Amino acid sequence: MLPLSLLAAQKLANLLTNANLLTTQISQIAAETNVNIPTILPAQVVLSSATPDIADLRAQMSYPRVCIYSDTIKNTQVEKFRSLSGTIGVTAEVWASGTLVQQTDQWIHYYVEALTLALRQNIGDWQDGLFFSGIYTVQFQQPKAGGLGYVQSAKITCSLGVSLN
Repeated sequence: MLPLSLLAAQKLANLLTNANLLTTQISQIAAETNVNIPTILPAQVVLSSATPDIADLRAQMSYPRVCIYSDTIKNTQVEKFRSLSGTIGVTAEVWASGTLVQQTDQWIHYYVEALTLALRQNIGDWQDGLFFSGIYTVQFQQPKAGGLGYVQSAKITCSLGVSLN
């Protein structure tokens, strides 16, 4: 079995890539608002905590992309006779890049809306002792030089409940 920190991140990646959920969400939101934005393909959803500076060195990590990783594990022993009972934080960093700062500044909001919509639609049991209550936070970063000209990111961190024997 995968280590819990990898398993939780993989669960979120699978959720976003199965049946092209994230791609579909982005396309639907863009169509509803008559905006043309690049979609995020399943191959652009990766398990990685690499910063854009490092990831840009790898040609296979293109824009836009979602990097998913676990950042905290807290064993609170809410359930007294479980080996692990608490929470795990899983972060999805969404990266957008374009030749104009206005592009990235707009696109990042569509990507966040699509990703959080996918989360809101999947509250509940994620199997293997992981549960999503619906709690998440979003932190937007300011655009900066990089990527295809300008790059902007947002961190979506969700808290998963953990209950393991």
